[in-house]
Amino acid sequence: MSAPLSHLAAVLQSGQFAVAAELSPPKGVDLAGIARDAQTLKNYADAVNITDNQAASVRMASIPVAALLLRHGLEPVGQMTCRDRNRRAIQADLLGAAALGIRNLLCLSGDHGIWGDHPEAKDVYDLDSIHLLRMVHNLCAHGIMDNGRPVSPPPQFFIGAVANPFAPPYDYRPLRLGKKIAAGARFVQTQLIYNVERFRDFMARVCDLGLHEQAYIMAGVGPIKSAGQANYMATKVAGMEVPEEITKRMAKTPKAAQPEEGIRICVEIIEQVRQIPGVAGIHIMAVHWAEAVPEIVTRAGLYPRPPKLVSSE
Repeated sequence: MSAPLSHLAAVLQSGQFAVAAELSPPKGVDLAGIARDAQTLKNYADAVNITDNQAASVRMASIPVAALLLRHGLEPVGQMTCRDRNRRAIQADLLGAAALGIRNLLCLSGDHGIWGDHPEAKDVYDLDSIHLLRMVHNLCAHGIMDNGRPVSPPPQFFIGAVANPFAPPYDYRPLRLGKKIAAGARFVQTQLIYNVERFRDFMARVCDLGLHEQAYIMAGVGPIKSAGQANYMATKVAGMEVPEEITKRMAKTPKAAQPEEGIRICVEIIEQVRQIPGVAGIHIMAVHWAEAVPEIVTRAGLYPRPPKLVSSE
């Protein structure tokens, strides 16, 4: 693979087990929460994802928050969804992101707007995620926009995609991932993993296809804060599998001890996925629970993190 564009890319290329975390932008303009979470995550993650209107609900945009993280000394992973922008807006935002020093970009379709806080809003989906990946790849590698117009100098991004091993048809998921990698993805972050055996089967097929040699696979993990959250994810969230043994385990735990038990389960899952061939790192999604990340990283034996290998400036 080519020379690293970012610290995250450098960590992955070095063969070290990478750690990414995630930050949810505020629903308003108060920056105190960003500063607080940035300080909490600093030194415990090689890069931090900034979600893009997660759950199809309006929040501060991913790119400016990613730029703010740079000021706090963290390396961001900007996100770009197909839901809210056409290709003109996407490409304009990408040029701005590159100019601001953002070097990692995760491309995804985005949750359908009907589930968000503006269900009456018109979803765009001018592109699908594979077309988006191909467009960003062509912009970076060949300096051409989607209409063929040249851009010089071209922006440079370490391009990522998402994968969900838990959405049927299961046999198709590795093949779809192959399409995303062929379109330009160089790192991949998966859906939250609670059914480790299903993920193990997915990774076996990924390795059979040789995809782990073409892109870095980062396993999605996250702590469960309560028995209610475990039950909700198991019964209400499409494309997620939470085994009954986990929901029962959380339900049997006294309420006050449930956050601790959720962290313990997350660490156990990390220990298991680290042993699965083809897994190059983890992506910790501790939604609105940034303070859990240092504890998880430390208990999993992944602290300290490698020193900065590539500057984001």
